[in-house]
Amino acid sequence: MLRLLHQIPTLISSLILLLLTACATSAPVQEMSNARQSIQAAVDVGAEIHAPAVLAQARNLLEDASRELEAGNYPLARDYAVQAKQLAIQARQTSLLMTRQKE
Repeated sequence: MLRLLHQIPTLISSLILLLLTACATSAPVQEMSNARQSIQAAVDVGAEIHAPAVLAQARNLLEDASRELEAGNYPLARDYAVQAKQLAIQARQTSLLMTRQKE
């Protein structure tokens, strides 16, 4: 029984490592969805007119993410998707600002 108690910390560490590894290697489905939604939100407020270069970068990164996802390179796909979302948000904010300035 005492021997089993000494093994508990090792078992807990192993479980934590296993969970972290599983999270790191899972497909970035949510990140891809977030990027697509952010790009659409930017388009909806006129980013194609007010921030076309930034929007194009976001779309290119989302395409890169899709390619990496298909290749099974989930960490890189996740990074590209997160970057695409950030750029799409930037394009949306720029578009909203430009629209307000015109009013």
